[in-house]
Amino acid sequence: MTKQKSHPQVVGLGISAIDYLALVSHFPERDKKMKMLDFKVQGGGPVATALVTLARFGISTGYVGKVGGDNFGKFILHSLEKEGVDISRVVVDEKSSSLFAFVIIEKKTGRRTILWTKGDSSPLRTQELDEDYLLSAKVLHFDGYEVESSIWIAKKAKIRKVKLTLDLDTIVPDIDELVSLCDVVIPSWPMASKLTGEDKPEKAVRKIRSMGPGIVAITLGEKGCICSSDKETFFQPGIKVKAVDTTGAGDVFHGAFIFGLLQGWDLRKVAKFSNIVAALNCTKLGGRGGIPDLNKALDLLQKME
Repeated sequence: MTKQKSHPQVVGLGISAIDYLALVSHFPERDKKMKMLDFKVQGGGPVATALVTLARFGISTGYVGKVGGDNFGKFILHSLEKEGVDISRVVVDEKSSSLFAFVIIEKKTGRRTILWTKGDSSPLRTQELDEDYLLSAKVLHFDGYEVESSIWIAKKAKIRKVKLTLDLDTIVPDIDELVSLCDVVIPSWPMASKLTGEDKPEKAVRKIRSMGPGIVAITLGEKGCICSSDKETFFQPGIKVKAVDTTGAGDVFHGAFIFGLLQGWDLRKVAKFSNIVAALNCTKLGGRGGIPDLNKALDLLQKME
């Protein structure tokens, strides 16, 4: 892949995937056959989908990660490239398989069950990273899956004053160190509870902030999010939509959150906008299927203010 000369505003380091999405009337019973109501194949993954969201909103983005040399890997890269995400620093492990997921979505609720496999490619090594490319970004976005490489580059990025954001999507060894390095940490409520041991979001959001991040936002599904900074802690309610599929809602939320930060908005406006974008994404099938037009999201935001 040809390396582009310019550097993206936002670079994401983490995993990407291919999603097989099946819409069903209800979750299947054991030993039964069921006809799918709809079926789609899309690119997915926490960091990758956040970058696609930003790219659709006009932000230059680049993805850094590792994929296999199989057809899944080729599809993953094509799904990013067609969205305008720079893939020139992706490492292709030709002899390995890529991450893919099969997602079953219940039509009446929009809730989903995800079956996934990581594939067998090796972790992204620090020597495989283009340091200058990563450190030239305004924002580095992590998901915690490539934790060793993420911590290594995050330490260097802190010196360069690059803003570091984390989609806390997994609890793995050394994740506490990555959390402490990041400026913005956004976990789902289950991940926040698992990390902190707290049983209430209000306690968990403050505990994560005490670990080092300046901003923490815990996503609460359709309820919205709870945010905390050195200025305030507040709950921002979600907006009601007819949910078709909740896949990728959190990933899209992260992309929207980063977009708001890049605009210099205050935290309450960023939270409102992120809730809007995530909710609208749930109105269509797939983690990227319902990412709204930026003007539509901004119009809704203006009506809420």
